[in-house]
Amino acid sequence: MNAKERMKIPRQAMPEQDPKVRSRNFDEVPYGYTAELAKKEALRCLNCPRPFCVEGCPVEIDIPAFINLIADGDFVGAAKKIKEKNALPAICGRVCPQEIQCEQRCVRGKKGEPVAIGRLERFAADYERSQGEVEIPEIAGPTGKKVAIVGSGPAGLTVAGDLVKLGHDVTIFEALHKPGGVLVYGIPEFRLPKDIVASEIDYLKRMGVKIETSYVIGKTSTIDELFQEGYDAIFLGVGAGLPVFMGIPGENLNGVYSANEYLTRANLMKAYLFPEYDTPIVKGRNVAVIGGGNVAMDSARTALRLGADNVYLVYRRSEKEMPARLEEIHHAKEEGINFQLLTNPKRYIGDDKGWVVGIECLRMELGEPDESGRRRPVPIEGSEFVLDVDTVVVAIGTRANPLVQATTPGLELNKWGYIVADEETGKTSREGVFAGGDIVTGSATVILAMGAGRKAARAIHEYLMDKK
Repeated sequence: MNAKERMKIPRQAMPEQDPKVRSRNFDEVPYGYTAELAKKEALRCLNCPRPFCVEGCPVEIDIPAFINLIADGDFVGAAKKIKEKNALPAICGRVCPQEIQCEQRCVRGKKGEPVAIGRLERFAADYERSQGEVEIPEIAGPTGKKVAIVGSGPAGLTVAGDLVKLGHDVTIFEALHKPGGVLVYGIPEFRLPKDIVASEIDYLKRMGVKIETSYVIGKTSTIDELFQEGYDAIFLGVGAGLPVFMGIPGENLNGVYSANEYLTRANLMKAYLFPEYDTPIVKGRNVAVIGGGNVAMDSARTALRLGADNVYLVYRRSEKEMPARLEEIHHAKEEGINFQLLTNPKRYIGDDKGWVVGIECLRMELGEPDESGRRRPVPIEGSEFVLDVDTVVVAIGTRANPLVQATTPGLELNKWGYIVADEETGKTSREGVFAGGDIVTGSATVILAMGAGRKAARAIHEYLMDKK
């Protein structure tokens, strides 16, 4: 098929649950491509001489190669091609913001819609798993070097997968009782099913990665103690999971939660299946979620599925400035989330028993751009109004948990408490200690954390081989 014929094929929509049905269940929203849809979408790829899409991928997947394999019907071969660079394709195919990375660079996007790279990645990974054809790649001979990885989120899992393939002895230390980091505690089942995460982690275990759960570095052991136990290098991928609040009156009222607690209860601890799982969670009738990112969308859509009659998304800028993925905004709107844009909470109102019953809000207008490049919201005088709510979820960001830093002498931090690490290598101020992901950059995306992990793994390997 020539380029002219390929240009005539429209982007293939992905089948998904009806909004009215899915807004009351926790099943995954999109069903994924069928083999027929995947092959048709793959034929849209123009096989550019210079594939800009690869330049837009933080983990450097050979995108045209895997798409061509799908077009040829070699779906397992496509999955193997992706896994040469990415050990977590079923996860990335679901939660990566492809629209601002590989797909944004796709040449087809200049005249119409880009190739659906993320959907094709998901298809290949799901097909391989469903057929039971997941093969373990070749593992190099033992190097005799031991690497400790602190945190089993996307950065840590990526480092583990890359280093174990090179023959190193790799152990991940995870504070929670299940591995996966933000993939299991932060992202809801309807967006990323937990059996998918478990399957990807099982793949790493079969490659030889060891995982210690309920092991808190800074409490159970320190970084210095890990070195004393014989580890030759340590990677810190602990994320940024400390909640941030606005500092307004009423935040201590019952019914006001951080998104971290709310989502961890629902996702990791399966509160939505109560009483089958014994984790209680508030099931508000009128819920306000404060924020405009993916975590805010996840919280709002979770509240709806827990049985809320009304869910308000309160965001101080306009929709154009929202950091959430377009797909998440689209899904939230379809499901009936009430967007209260250009609106900022001023205080939370409580009853005489200490429970939240309302939010006094201010209407905003957009002024000049601030340091983020987005127009700064400015309050409109006299525009106060009250939203009647019984539950509030604050999803305005997170910051670094100081535990590892506080117990690791000589580790340089920036003014926000994040670890200072070289962007290309992940090297920190401590010999043999590397870091990457949200604990270095602040809250970012799964794929950017994985990209940092890939760079750090290369640097750790070089460090270990030089030490040899």
